[in-house]
Amino acid sequence: MTFLHLLDGAEVLLQSGNAEISGVEYDSRRVKPGDCFVAMRGETTDGNRYINAAIANGAVAVVTDSAQEQPRPGIAWAQVPHGRRALARISANFYRRPAEKLQVTGITGTNGKTTTSFLIESILHAAGRNSALIGTVEYHVAGKVLPAPHTTPEALELERLFSEALGAGVTEAVMEVSSHALEQQRVYGIPFDVGVFTNLTRDHLDYHQTMERYFNSKCILFRGCGTEPPRVSVLNIEDEYGAKLAQSNKSELRITYGIAAGDFRAEKVETGRNGTRFDLVMPAGSIPIWSPLVGRVNVYNILAAAAAAYGRDCSVQAIEKGVAALACVPGRFERVECGQGFYVVVDYAHSDDALRNLTALARALVNTDCGRVVTVFGCGGDRDRTKRPLMGEAAGRGSDFVVVTSDNPRSEDPLAIINDALPGLQRTGVRYTMEPDRRKAIALAIDEARPGDIVLIAGKGHEKLQVTREGAAPFDDVEVAREVLRSLGYDPCASAISGEAAR
Repeated sequence: MTFLHLLDGAEVLLQSGNAEISGVEYDSRRVKPGDCFVAMRGETTDGNRYINAAIANGAVAVVTDSAQEQPRPGIAWAQVPHGRRALARISANFYRRPAEKLQVTGITGTNGKTTTSFLIESILHAAGRNSALIGTVEYHVAGKVLPAPHTTPEALELERLFSEALGAGVTEAVMEVSSHALEQQRVYGIPFDVGVFTNLTRDHLDYHQTMERYFNSKCILFRGCGTEPPRVSVLNIEDEYGAKLAQSNKSELRITYGIAAGDFRAEKVETGRNGTRFDLVMPAGSIPIWSPLVGRVNVYNILAAAAAAYGRDCSVQAIEKGVAALACVPGRFERVECGQGFYVVVDYAHSDDALRNLTALARALVNTDCGRVVTVFGCGGDRDRTKRPLMGEAAGRGSDFVVVTSDNPRSEDPLAIINDALPGLQRTGVRYTMEPDRRKAIALAIDEARPGDIVLIAGKGHEKLQVTREGAAPFDDVEVAREVLRSLGYDPCASAISGEAAR
């Protein structure tokens, strides 16, 4: 492919040269002879600093978003106004625009994106569709499960995944779309057929600064990011921001949902320790829904997924079958069962709203056994400090005993993070202890548990690493909980993990 073909449709301020291109990279360390290097400013570094290194590694073309950089002799060159937007267009061109040949469903919102995306994938499978999934936990492409370094990958990786999926006969793609990806235009030029908005609660304000800016980032999905708006918008109108979005929505088809209100709603909801039942009321009529997923929050996720699948012309039979088929989602109310006589649950809840939902669900599950809620939680380092006392208060209000510990402290002192959370926790009067070592904190919580209790290990969910000042080290809440239970004499083979125990 020539450099000019690669730049087709990109915003270019100046251009020279027309080299033959064999690859595209934005990381100079990965550049190979014949590649085009896209040099762009990021949040923590500026790729323009590495132009000479990329050329030394064999780059024959450079695309830069810096007006200060001058063309290098013998190198094809283009200056663009927006580096990430250019990367998106260039990546699409290099892989021959695979996203335009797929039906893409994008899910955005603070909570529920992952479970909703897994549910949609399950329904599409029940409908006989071949789909790919891209999200926080993992990527599913062409029968392979791949690690997910980002909820929404950079445009180059995203187009590469789409290309691989298309080559394997995939016709549908389901992806979580983060506010960061929308703000940074990583999904620029992706034609979403269906857009789903789950909710908006306080999170990522270290990046967005205000809730209004956070909301505006989410709205990009529904306005179109270098494309027309999604043909179908699926909106949670029981969320104040979802209701606001519904008022200004420009999609051809707008589908609203909520437990009590909306085009898709739930009646006769029954949720218990083994799953959830309700009647799904929708424009096509009413169908009974059974799901192994538990809790009121999952009723919302099921409604969102059903509405999105309806927008993709899936039958009511496929919706019913697909919802029932999804037993669990990694790190989302994932149960660790070793025959211990009390619940141990790992969940990704890492905001005050998510902790409130998690502890409320736990309380509903243990009330019949007169059990207690024991919660382990921490707050992420190098992130919004103002939400830490709110998380402390949410954990305290919903629990009988709290172990406050480290999450991913990153560059911060774990004790300083814990101290930020304590004022909110102390306001609740709950009994608590502090243990900055997460492994020891999990052991303390499990040791505290009695028959009928539930131990919630919140914050990291599916993550397999813990990030501290010393770097990233292997850490899996599920495996650590299992090790603790084994050390207490429980049999790790007595029961399966997560959804298996709930059936």
